[in-house]
Amino acid sequence: MKSICVYCSSSSAVDPHYVEATEQFGTLLGRRGLTLVYGGASVGLMGRLAQAVHRGGGRVLGVIPQSLRDREIAYEAADELIVTRDLRERKAIMESRADAFVALPGGFGTLEEILEVLTLKQLRSHQKPIVFLNTAGFYDRLLAVFEQLYEQRFTKADYRHCYSIAAHPPEVLHQLDHARPAPEVTKWA
Repeated sequence: MKSICVYCSSSSAVDPHYVEATEQFGTLLGRRGLTLVYGGASVGLMGRLAQAVHRGGGRVLGVIPQSLRDREIAYEAADELIVTRDLRERKAIMESRADAFVALPGGFGTLEEILEVLTLKQLRSHQKPIVFLNTAGFYDRLLAVFEQLYEQRFTKADYRHCYSIAAHPPEVLHQLDHARPAPEVTKWA
């Protein structure tokens, strides 16, 4: 595993414990010499993550739509900055350049991106690891919705194996190091 796609918030108004966990995770990625693949912003958790990866000695690949670069929020210090036409192209590039996916706390964009790669894994379009960093229980309610989907048979409980949960940044790397392919599940049976 050489490159990790991380989805997270572009907000700078979040509680400090999210910033601390983000910076710790970025430092760990950098120390391992991994490449961060992310949305290319210099603001919020995204910017803090990229800076921490660089401080830790890692490489940063940012992928940002032209419209966001025009707002001067791109992380221009990225080792590679790819400017796309739109968000769809951005997501496709990020997915293709990553060996794994991690969701840190974030808003609608983070949720949309991680749920898309989770759905693609469910449909067997890829077998890359997916980890939710559940800092301070951030994803507890989303995970409860997942449980409701399993309990009410909107999806099969076997799909729990498509992702893992980590409470702290070092656990994310442990989950990635020990990732197993999702089981073969008959979707429509």
